[in-house]
Order: sequence, then structure tokens, then C-alpha cells
Amino acid sequence: QVQLVESGGGLVQPGGSLRLSCAASGRFVSINAMGWYRQAPGKQRELVARITRGGSTNYIDSVKGRFTISRDNAKHTVYLQMNSLKPEDTGVYYCNTGATVYNGLYSTSDYWGQGTQVTVSS
Repeated sequence: QVQLVESGGGLVQPGGSLRLSCAASGRFVSINAMGWYRQAPGKQRELVARITRGGSTNYIDSVKGRFTISRDNAKHTVYLQMNSLKPEDTGVYYCNTGATVYNGLYSTSDYWGQGTQVTVSS
């Protein structure tokens, strides 16, 4: 009922920048908080940044001052601007949201995108 499609990953040199986008589509009543997670090889998936519907944000310490999360509620889209990228930022980045749907009853569930690869290497 809710699809999340990410774009913007790729290969970048250390110190470079990338901008990820994630657009939600489908039949939903509302898109609530949206976030970006990443998973490096051999590591657990971790929350990188999160933004509420009202625009409040939080970040993992390692990306503070380098990454900026934003959203366009009209387009149901969340962005992650990543600057001063480091090799340790490498991983698959996943978009996540809690969306409310109506099927006779209102329910809120977690949805995930398919992931986009970010590789920081010289």
C-alpha cells in the first residue's frame, strides 16, 4: 500500500557530496516521521537521521554537521544531503517511514525502501 523509492546513491571520493531522495507513493492517509538508515558490510543497520512531520530532526553523532535531512510534505519526499563524506559512510542507505493507511480501520505501519548503495572511496 505504501512504496518508498530511493535514488541518489553512487560512488564518491572522500570529501565529496551526495544527495539522497526518497519518495513515498501509494494509498495512505498520512506519512509520519521519515528517516534514513544505513547498513555497512558486516554491521547492523543503524539510524542515520530522522525527521518528524513537523520538521524536528535528530542525527547520529558521527554525521552531525555533515548531513542534513529535510522533507517536502506536499511531495511525500525526504532528502539526505551528505557532505564531507568519509569512507566509513559507505553502506546501503534505506529510507523508512511510518505511514497511516485506512482499510476500514486506521493503522500505522513501518515501510522500507529497497536501499541505495553509497560508496566513499578514492
